[in-house]
Amino acid sequence: MAAGKLAIKARIRSVDSTKKITKAMQLVATSKLKKQKAYMEENREYAKYLRESIQDILRSLDTSDHPYLRKHENGKKLLIVFTSDMGLCGGYNANIYRLLEQEKDSEIFMIGSRGSSWIANKDYDLAGNMTNLEDECYSELCTIADEALERYENGELSEIRILFTSFVNSVTFTPEFVTLLPVEKEAGEQEKKDTQDTIFEPAGDQILNTLVPMYVRSLLYSYYLQTKTSEQASRRMAMENATDNAEELKETLELQFNQARQAAITQEITEIIGGANAIE
Repeated sequence: MAAGKLAIKARIRSVDSTKKITKAMQLVATSKLKKQKAYMEENREYAKYLRESIQDILRSLDTSDHPYLRKHENGKKLLIVFTSDMGLCGGYNANIYRLLEQEKDSEIFMIGSRGSSWIANKDYDLAGNMTNLEDECYSELCTIADEALERYENGELSEIRILFTSFVNSVTFTPEFVTLLPVEKEAGEQEKKDTQDTIFEPAGDQILNTLVPMYVRSLLYSYYLQTKTSEQASRRMAMENATDNAEELKETLELQFNQARQAAITQEITEIIGGANAIE
């Protein structure tokens, strides 16, 4: 009985130590989430208006055979995938992998050490990888974007897509595909009426030569920020759940310890009374 109580007490200490760690990680993730969300919100408005400008230009062009608007049928499909560099973030990466398993025909560029480790021994056409990016990694992402743009212009790629985790709110984030190239005109007659008198300089296809590369770089960075924000939100939730589970387990173990102690006390009293009766 004494050995059982000691074992339970040791487990309580272990669970309590684990709870302190998960609670600390939860607080760190909450702080990083707040910071990352601020970065994302600042960039989201810029990316939104840049995308709207591209759509306005496309609506102003009746016909265009610009390279960025054509899909090269004989080229490969390039998929840029965002994963995390660290673990302990719940099902964040698993949700990305589940969608990635459907993309066996795409060339993959993996961003994030977790994704790079996952794909290393699998049958995928890996174009490259990049790990341990900092928050201010715009230049590194521009390098990826520029290489992809060059391959697209040369006809090596038929399309460029991104697989990222869209941040809806602090408890909702879902993996999504987004097509960067070819740039497609979005339907909307009302928007066309509102922008049909806009004059763009330089006119025609020439403005796309400058604006589309800027658009691709900006969206790549914008979706990266959404992914990192989703990662921190997922990690905060995972650590919060782990802390709650540790608290529940600790309460259960404390109840078991108290029951074992009460049983030991009852047994001792019974033995004392039994011994007293035997003497009488």
